[in-house]
Amino acid sequence: MYEYKYIKFDMTWTEAQEYCRKNHTDLATVTNMTDVKRLNQTAKQRPAWIGLKNHTNSNKIWHWSLPGLSFNNNETHWRWGEPNNDGSELCVLLKKNLTWVDDPCNNNQRFICYNETNASQNFHLIETPLNWTNAQRYCRENHTDLISGLQQLDQLNQTWNDSMKEKLAITITHVFIGLFSDAWAWSDESSFSFRNWDQQRYKDNGQHGCAVLTDNGMWNTNDCGQTIPFICYEDHVILINESRTWEEALYYCRHHYNDLVTITNLDDQRWVQEKTKNATTPYVWTGLRYTCTLGFWFWVSDEVVRYKNWASPEQVNECDMSGAMETGGEHKWVKKHDEEKFNFFCSK
Repeated sequence: MYEYKYIKFDMTWTEAQEYCRKNHTDLATVTNMTDVKRLNQTAKQRPAWIGLKNHTNSNKIWHWSLPGLSFNNNETHWRWGEPNNDGSELCVLLKKNLTWVDDPCNNNQRFICYNETNASQNFHLIETPLNWTNAQRYCRENHTDLISGLQQLDQLNQTWNDSMKEKLAITITHVFIGLFSDAWAWSDESSFSFRNWDQQRYKDNGQHGCAVLTDNGMWNTNDCGQTIPFICYEDHVILINESRTWEEALYYCRHHYNDLVTITNLDDQRWVQEKTKNATTPYVWTGLRYTCTLGFWFWVSDEVVRYKNWASPEQVNECDMSGAMETGGEHKWVKKHDEEKFNFFCSK
């Protein structure tokens, strides 16, 4: 979907941003721990600029810790009077009545992890108190992430057994969840909330307003005017804001780029769905196609459809159908007739 490019020239953050936009796509955006490993393999020298900058004059924005999950200001469970806009309270606690309150991130609290791979035990109450950043790191190393999003919180309430609920309600009055706020934003204006700060060095102030990759593979803040090497990224997915049938979209991508996009895993899904915010149609075509003759779905790139993100169970008895992604909501895949006209994703 994208690749990192290490640039050995010493530049300020702004100069590095201009260089990346002119010669590649933008300064490096990092979406998950897989990207962190790729970034560290790419960087030959540290520190090196990445595309995260502190917009201190902007309002702080709430994010969910789980990559790819957008925060909706219209769907919240804040306790009355919260958040109270205290500048030091940038993380969130879940109270025993399932309402939210903001709290300093450096307080040590119990917390709840979410496990994406174990359907029978999705949630794990961790009773060893940690600050929010260390709690996040623990969840990412041992599970998937801190519990994130209303869907997970509702599922938590529905699926936890009675003894676990009783424990949370009686012996523990509040726990950290994966909701946090900051004024940091990516150069490419994406909404990715992933952060990998080195808390031993991290200083969030106006004098150190840009992010760098450090020698231990984590991130620190730095003076944006310092001249150091940097990391760009090259995007291999492009949204075409033209409404075409699926076949027209296929020919367009193969003529101008490479092919209609293929999505093989959750990381690919999150990268592609981020781009739907600029779409002008309710769905966006992908390279997913149904063969009526053989009775199965396939990617036009010849990749096998292993990862799936259908909005509903597949209906295999329909011909002339191709796969599109929802522009809004959870960005699920849906089956649409080939002759409908939507925007589309090309791979480069």
